[in-house]
Amino acid sequence: MDFAGALSPANLKYMMHGLGVTLEVAVWSIVLSFLLANLIAVLRYARIPVLSQILFVFVEIVRNLPLLLIIFFMFFAVPDVLKINITPIQAAIAALTIFESAMISEIIRGGLNSIPKGQIEAGRSSGLTYVQTLRYIVLPQALRKMVPPLVSQFISLLKDTSLAIIISLEELLRTTQIVYSQKMSYVFPALIFAALVYFVINYSLSLVAGRLEKRFNV
Repeated sequence: MDFAGALSPANLKYMMHGLGVTLEVAVWSIVLSFLLANLIAVLRYARIPVLSQILFVFVEIVRNLPLLLIIFFMFFAVPDVLKINITPIQAAIAALTIFESAMISEIIRGGLNSIPKGQIEAGRSSGLTYVQTLRYIVLPQALRKMVPPLVSQFISLLKDTSLAIIISLEELLRTTQIVYSQKMSYVFPALIFAALVYFVINYSLSLVAGRLEKRFNV
């Protein structure tokens, strides 16, 4: 085990570059999937004829497919069908957004369903439209109950970015792999470093979730 060689300044800089790519993919995927999931959940909650059934089918299909297959599909199939070029980072973000939006939409829909129907009736009787009732009364209450499962899903999303190694995205695990491919003695130190980085980030998110849970008295 050559810790000094594996964690040399040059190798650390390269792996930190990989961490930057990991965080970039994770942040974009979290933001986009959360927005898309809210839209899907609200439309399904409203039970709009035909549209809610279409969204149900979309969610069920995506939830029951391996994320790795969706990554392959976005990187290899979509460019071939649409005749466009997609970079590994774009494919990873698109795949994670699609996959996580289906997962998160179920969390949000569950939160919405946990709010008593009387809240909607009270909002409508006070003169608010259906959309305003959802925005100002139902969603704020539901979001408080969603904090723990949402953060858990975001942690899973961050870890799932490592699957993009299969399309040669230079995220943390890929750069770690390149570093330890130089020498066999680099394998253990490089993987331990990557594991510690993932642990620190995800544990920090768990602590934030715990504080939010206490703050909102979930």
